[in-house]
Amino acid sequence: MACKNPLQKCFLFIILSLNLMLLHAETGQKKTYVVHMDKSAMPSPYTNHLQWYSSKIDSVTDPKSHEEEEGGRILYTYQTAFHGLAARLSKEEAERLEEEPGVVAVIPETRYELHTTRSPRFLGLERQESERVWAERVTDHDVVVGVLDTGIWPESASFNDTGMSPVPSTWRGACETGRGFSRSNCNRKIVGARVFYRGYEAATGKIDQELEYRSPRDKDGHGTHTAATVAGSPVRGANLLGFAYGTARGMAPKARIAAYKVCWVGGCFSSDILSAVDQAVADGVHVLSISLGGGISTYSRDSLAIATFGAMEMGVFVSCSAGNGGPDPISLTNVSPWITTVGASTMDRDFPATVKLGTTRVFKGVSLYKGRAVLSRTKQYPLVYLGRNASSPDPTSFCLDGALDQHNVAGKIVICDRGVTPRVQKGQVVKRAGGVGMILTNTATNGEELVADCHLLPAVAVGEKEGKVIKEYAMTSKRATATLEILGTRVGIKPSPVVAAFSSRGPNFLSLEILKPDLLAPGVNILAAWSGDMAPSSLSSDKRRVKFNILSGTSMSCPHVSGVAALIRSRHPDWSPAAVKSALMTTAYVHDNMLKPLTDAAGAEASSPYDHGAGHIDPLKAIDPGLVYDIGPQDYFDFLCTQELSPSQLKVFTKHSNRSCKHSLAGNNPGNLNYPAISALFPENTHVKAMTLKRTVTNVGPHVSSYKVSVSPFKGVTVTVQPKTLNFTTKHQKLSYTVTFRTKLRMKRPEFGGLLWKSATHKVRSPVIITWLPPL
Repeated sequence: MACKNPLQKCFLFIILSLNLMLLHAETGQKKTYVVHMDKSAMPSPYTNHLQWYSSKIDSVTDPKSHEEEEGGRILYTYQTAFHGLAARLSKEEAERLEEEPGVVAVIPETRYELHTTRSPRFLGLERQESERVWAERVTDHDVVVGVLDTGIWPESASFNDTGMSPVPSTWRGACETGRGFSRSNCNRKIVGARVFYRGYEAATGKIDQELEYRSPRDKDGHGTHTAATVAGSPVRGANLLGFAYGTARGMAPKARIAAYKVCWVGGCFSSDILSAVDQAVADGVHVLSISLGGGISTYSRDSLAIATFGAMEMGVFVSCSAGNGGPDPISLTNVSPWITTVGASTMDRDFPATVKLGTTRVFKGVSLYKGRAVLSRTKQYPLVYLGRNASSPDPTSFCLDGALDQHNVAGKIVICDRGVTPRVQKGQVVKRAGGVGMILTNTATNGEELVADCHLLPAVAVGEKEGKVIKEYAMTSKRATATLEILGTRVGIKPSPVVAAFSSRGPNFLSLEILKPDLLAPGVNILAAWSGDMAPSSLSSDKRRVKFNILSGTSMSCPHVSGVAALIRSRHPDWSPAAVKSALMTTAYVHDNMLKPLTDAAGAEASSPYDHGAGHIDPLKAIDPGLVYDIGPQDYFDFLCTQELSPSQLKVFTKHSNRSCKHSLAGNNPGNLNYPAISALFPENTHVKAMTLKRTVTNVGPHVSSYKVSVSPFKGVTVTVQPKTLNFTTKHQKLSYTVTFRTKLRMKRPEFGGLLWKSATHKVRSPVIITWLPPL
């Protein structure tokens, strides 16, 4: 219908003009891109790769725009773990660059997030029988763990270098200086400290040095906590406000730490992370601990996967956190098979507290509150819940900032639902509104998992079931009352370990044949060193300062595995990253301290390998696994060749130009990667009734040994292993076996079990997963 109104025509013209202006601004706006280059394609006139990279950028950009860019367009060049650069480009420039010869891929910057004393003993690292196994050797001091995080607080006693030998001559790292950080802050424990911020500043603007340090010094505390968990020196009397009192020490207390600061107030950016990985490999780290993630991309578009592939090629073991997206399925990050992906579990230590209602009924919870304000055990306080339904949270029940009316909560204990905002921040909101205490109730998302926090007022966290009962009481009783009691520290908690509800879950939808997560490690209520510039609650209004803090997250479980990997590496310096990973996985246990199958805190039901991977780490057994499933760089590349990647997409993984698909995986089946977990994936075609997978094990135990196999029963398949016995006559001897699965009944859900090789001295277990894709 034609428009007859001139004003309407004018208005439409203005709208169209604005849209065109916005479109032009969007296409002209610059952002950071990671550019992967084919090193071998550099033309002969260039004397170095930086010249070549600069000419490539010049060829697709306006020379005038370079003058506007402070420091030029190129932020970083990468040359060790992989080859390429990070540069500021518009969308149009990036598209033109991707068409240039020698350019393999152009990937937009990705923003990553951090996945945020008792654990060594819980893992058996302080028992008397462990002293012989872990007896200190000079080689312990030669292992360097690179920690990519928020930096480090060097004054912490956890980084004392007393008794450590001189830094190995093979170490090539550096101690970078800046505000609050000098060369003297490095020592024989902290052997390297670097800072990476060009990508962050390009995306967010200059770092405000009043708010954070533009140096390796850690203001946040997260990096200090993870570094100390990996390799902190023993510190007696460590505690958080009296909680968890004891000796705090890292998993590998004689290993060395190299801190790579890549995370800032506004997040962690991929160009900085990749530069840190590249530099860490060049510096000579043996283990990389990366407690952060940024979602899932295809292998060829995942810059961290590409960089860590290069690190693996150089013999570096890489441990990454699985993420805190649980209990939702398919919530994993960092799923590449050459990365060890770590989920989180509880320990046998807790910080109990109670809620006592006016009905005299008592509910158990947890808390780390310690302060001057204390509620009387003998007095009852008014109790209030502002939600409308005890079973389903709503905006009024989350105790959001500004949501509480002082008239409703002053002098009362307030019930707040967990979620939306940080747990400790809810208590701050209650305190500001005049509340005297808080009950933090879990929702269905968190189930019965209890995470203790260093609250600003008396507060107790309770599980979902208890929370519903307490909320129902508060809503139906005209004079609802309660009191809270904080009980300190308790050990010997059963059952433990339990899979943390927040721990991200499988399956690995990029490749169902590769089980993820790989394993579990302690990640709930972990005590470790802390920044002297940050309160234990991480709230700016909290003026308390502590030397140690208690945190939860897969960020905490990842450095446990990194530290144990460092111990294994010190004992077996010739082992590949895959051999170390195999030792961790095949010795992991799947039963708790009540000898029952591992359970899930989200629902108190038995967990599956999609939750716990191969199981919970057992460091004492991992040092001597008997057999290992080894995988070399070419094997991983051949796995990528099964993932429907184009030749140009595969090229991002070929730092060495001569790497090509050898098709070593039988039947071009990714399930034939020599992974320590076995996953049989039956296709949609119902005519496929049988599948055979092959594995090869290397003897790293007694020279002469015999292993016999056993397999758990399955409803949907019969399983045949050939041969049923493996007889080894020499160390490092390799023997292969096949596992044939024959379908009896196509199951609608995956089936889980295990395959065990047992000798007189060793047990080598692999989780088994069988999946039938639904017919088309």
